[in-house]
Amino acid sequence: MIVEILVFIVMTLIVYYTYIHKRMHKYFLDRDLKYNPGIPLFGNVFQSTFLKRHMVEDIDAVYREFPNEKYVGYIEGTSPIILIRDPEVIKHITVKDFDHFVNHKMFFPEDIEPMFGDSIFMMKDDKWRDMLTMLSPSFTGSKIRQMMPFMTDISKNVIQYLKDHISEDIDVGNLMRRYTNDVIASCAFGCQVNSLKDKENDFYKIGQALFTMNSTWQRFKLFFVMHIPKVARLLGMQVFTQEYSSFFNNLITTTMEHREKYNIERPDMIQLLVQASKGNLKPENVNIKDDIVVEAEKLKQHGALKQWTQRELASQLFIFFLGGFESSATALTMCIHELAINPVIQKKLYEEIKSFKEKNSSLVHENINDLKYLDCVINETLRRWAPALIMDRVCTKAYELPQPREGGIPCKLRPGDVVYNVVNSIHMDPKYYPDPEVFDPDRFSDERRHEIKPFTFMPFGIGPRACIGSRFALLELKVLIYHLILNFKILKCNKTTDPIVLKPQEFNINAIGGTWVRLENRY
Repeated sequence: MIVEILVFIVMTLIVYYTYIHKRMHKYFLDRDLKYNPGIPLFGNVFQSTFLKRHMVEDIDAVYREFPNEKYVGYIEGTSPIILIRDPEVIKHITVKDFDHFVNHKMFFPEDIEPMFGDSIFMMKDDKWRDMLTMLSPSFTGSKIRQMMPFMTDISKNVIQYLKDHISEDIDVGNLMRRYTNDVIASCAFGCQVNSLKDKENDFYKIGQALFTMNSTWQRFKLFFVMHIPKVARLLGMQVFTQEYSSFFNNLITTTMEHREKYNIERPDMIQLLVQASKGNLKPENVNIKDDIVVEAEKLKQHGALKQWTQRELASQLFIFFLGGFESSATALTMCIHELAINPVIQKKLYEEIKSFKEKNSSLVHENINDLKYLDCVINETLRRWAPALIMDRVCTKAYELPQPREGGIPCKLRPGDVVYNVVNSIHMDPKYYPDPEVFDPDRFSDERRHEIKPFTFMPFGIGPRACIGSRFALLELKVLIYHLILNFKILKCNKTTDPIVLKPQEFNINAIGGTWVRLENRY
């Protein structure tokens, strides 16, 4: 096996130097784009591939290298990418001229990773539109509201666990992943799981395995599947093993059959997905400004309801699990870390929550938005440590970008060209956010919100392909932070890093050394 791998590596290098290298650089030169040639075979992602720095720092290095360009060239392995730096251009690509950029880049080819490829995140063109039409009623405020009691119960499990471990250093990342795991298990699959008691439950083990790439072989497979899929196919490589596909398919099949047999209904994603697939789910209390719902409403003219296979339905819950498990845990972890090292901000948040508690008997969906400063804290966390990284789009119809600079030549995109609309680099650009390294929730206060330039705050994406689960994620974050701050003072311990430095990884946002805190009871 090792010999075959070495042969393929040598062949790849030869092909790269004789064809791909020249083609890629010609791509940028013909379009009058500035770019950094990077390292052969790896381009601009060499550092993150070998865990020298985080993926977002690779992107940011190119973003900052050309400060006067609206867009620049970016080389991801053997693929030429156009990195969009200008908010006005991002607005056109993601919203105004969306019909030219309907699809995501295929990170994992569908034939290699069918569960991922069949998800709404990777679906293309009309298939994506049909799925969006079906799913959008499941994510309205009225449907998400029904899931809040599940989140509240699970957050209380966390609070009780912490009260029993008050004198210990708390591994926040581990704790938050157990919280989000239990929320997803309950709200998506209807499974009652307590990962703080049953630490090795199947849901948690699957989630950990999906997001842990510790071995050199795992990282090797990931690189080839993403950047050189032809080689990956020849070697039979997969990122997610058959074990994961079988787990989700079997779980969904048995749950659906059990509920149909015993006429069981529960307000979770499986129930909503079954109703939506039969056309029995209608949007309620829809915000007409919601791009996702507006897009879905436009697509009803497509005619008869599409019939979805069991695997396609399973794939939607698989991607919901992927997004809900890690991204939400990341946001919560970084929020708690920031509160620990910013005690003045934490105190202000506690005063708001304490005052709210004195006026309200409980936290419910109808009053949670009264916590204005909690909103600010969450938004500032998502600005400072956005898990989105980029909004990738594939050109589906010929399109002309504006001049990259004064006197430059407008770039003509052809179908198949890939653009990355940067998120984190814009969030951390002092042109848009003064002192971007400073954690300042007041940026999002009613008095200062007008200072935020449109299309410079994009933690869940923008436009019709924005994250369909953003309402769910925000509610999940707010519920736990509310109960945590109400019950505990978050303190630094010897393991708490200050300032926060990103752990070198491709996708996940984590602090070097992890996030560790101590807690003190408020009552």
